[in-house]
Amino acid sequence: MDVALWVALAAIVVILLAFLVSLQRLKFQIRLRDEEAHHLVTRRLPALMDAERGLPIDVPGPLRSHLADTPFHQEMQTAIGQFAGFADETRQRADRAAKATLISTMRGVQSLANEQQLAISEMQHEHDDPAVLAGLMKIDHANSQLVRRAQATAVLCGTWPGQQRSAAPVLDVVRGATSRIRDYLRIEVHSESELAVSSRAVEPVVLALAELLDNAARYSQPATQVQVHFQPAHNGLSVVVDDAGVGMNPEARERAKALLTGREVVDINKLGDPPQIGFALAGVLAARYGFKVFVETASPYGGMRAVLFLPNELLAKTETSAPAPAMSEPAAQQQTSTGLPQRQRRSHSVPAQTAEHDNWGTGKPSVMGAWQRGSLTGRGSEEKPDDEKGTSEP
Repeated sequence: MDVALWVALAAIVVILLAFLVSLQRLKFQIRLRDEEAHHLVTRRLPALMDAERGLPIDVPGPLRSHLADTPFHQEMQTAIGQFAGFADETRQRADRAAKATLISTMRGVQSLANEQQLAISEMQHEHDDPAVLAGLMKIDHANSQLVRRAQATAVLCGTWPGQQRSAAPVLDVVRGATSRIRDYLRIEVHSESELAVSSRAVEPVVLALAELLDNAARYSQPATQVQVHFQPAHNGLSVVVDDAGVGMNPEARERAKALLTGREVVDINKLGDPPQIGFALAGVLAARYGFKVFVETASPYGGMRAVLFLPNELLAKTETSAPAPAMSEPAAQQQTSTGLPQRQRRSHSVPAQTAEHDNWGTGKPSVMGAWQRGSLTGRGSEEKPDDEKGTSEP
């Protein structure tokens, strides 16, 4: 009897010890899962949200690698995936709403800016006072920059650039882009071309080239010049922009290369503050209209070289200008009843410009002529039909 009692007691002790060991193991597993859940809430999900916003943050993995094959870990990964999906869907909805708001706002800004531009153009034809014309040119220049910013924002939101032009010589396209940037007087064009840009690509090329010129001017010293020349090839024409600026580090070049391909979906919330839209806009337009933009090599002046390549499909020969008519003999002056010559009404002439504006562009035309060919290129353009104005990019 005593032996049986001791055996029973020993069995009870073993069972209690096994229960206590299992209880401790269970408590340990619960503590590990609690720590893993706390790590998920405090570290992994916030990092996932930051990564969704475009911040350069790595999302940490689980704390305990030995839990990777457990059902608990699989459930945690499922929760993370669902959270990421909900976050991405929310971000996309917010992005669409923001783009719709910006498109509507920019359409109003563009409409008002175009009305102002027409009013400025009419005033330029009505006044011949040099001081008035100089003031109008400054206003026109500022208005052109406003139009460019509104167009760029709308294009990044998925709309069409907003103007339809006829084919234009490449040199006039460069002048048009130059007239839309702040430091237009620092742009020097050192070559000419007999080629023209096709009508559908004129405005996109002007917008993309304006961003490249603006970047070159803003990231170089004010006393330096931005050099532009044309490089013909068997399959197209390159517009080469060289600056003497600070250049770009390898990381910035890789980022620019990715944006300029146009394959990345542009998130307007990730463009920075202030927004850096130049390369993003050039990439979107290049992918949509069939030209290419490269910013991968250094310029001979220590800065960066940007190349906008136009394939033959977007080019055409410029029409040969007609010969100037022969000078006709001046008409006989009308006389009054007293025999004196009657005064004739004279048309307004364009006043000479100051030396500050001379030798702009190629140096051949005066700044007024270059400005008129550049900034007024699109004034007679036709608006795209209403059913195409708001179309999103494919």
